[in-house]
Amino acid sequence: MDLLHGLIVITSIHFLAAASPGPDFVLVTQQTLAKGRRMGLLCSLGIALGLSVHILYSSFGLAALIANSAVGLWVIKILGGSYLLYLGYKGLRAKPQSATTSAAPIIESSSYLKTIGAGFWCNVLNPKAPIYFVSLFTVVLSPDMPLYQLAIYGAWIMLIQFIWFALVVVVLSRPAINEKFQRMGHWVDRVFGGAMVLLGLKVLTTKVS
Repeated sequence: MDLLHGLIVITSIHFLAAASPGPDFVLVTQQTLAKGRRMGLLCSLGIALGLSVHILYSSFGLAALIANSAVGLWVIKILGGSYLLYLGYKGLRAKPQSATTSAAPIIESSSYLKTIGAGFWCNVLNPKAPIYFVSLFTVVLSPDMPLYQLAIYGAWIMLIQFIWFALVVVVLSRPAINEKFQRMGHWVDRVFGGAMVLLGLKVLTTKVS
């Protein structure tokens, strides 16, 4: 498959995958509604960077091994489900901010790194990712594919992911929408924390096949 054809196939498949609801979408939505556009974009960046892990091991053929390993999928499922429960627990414990804090929120640089990290690990620990990347890369990869073409595919997948979530962030961070949610930010955290808990329980209790 030539480069252009591969990019078209990847774009059509991965855009649909990125747009499908899941833990990444819930996390980006929560960060944007509760903390604003900047944090939403940083979370989106973390999710896109998390894809690099899946792309790297898929490039070496490890995705097929993981997808067909009961033990490997079990470990990822436990780690991923537990991480979602952890994120949900933090959201459920969110407390109302004082009027002063709400009017002039101060976000430290360490919070930026934590937000990127949250998006990164949310994506990396998705137990369905190895199966998805086996399917995707089986369609576009070939044994004789040059390294530069593989790198272009990987970078393009990450860019698609970031663009999609950046669009979500831009829509949700419009003043008419976001100002209302930021006034009740702790409730946003709690609601989406509950959603994360449910997703975590679903990951832990659903058989990945």
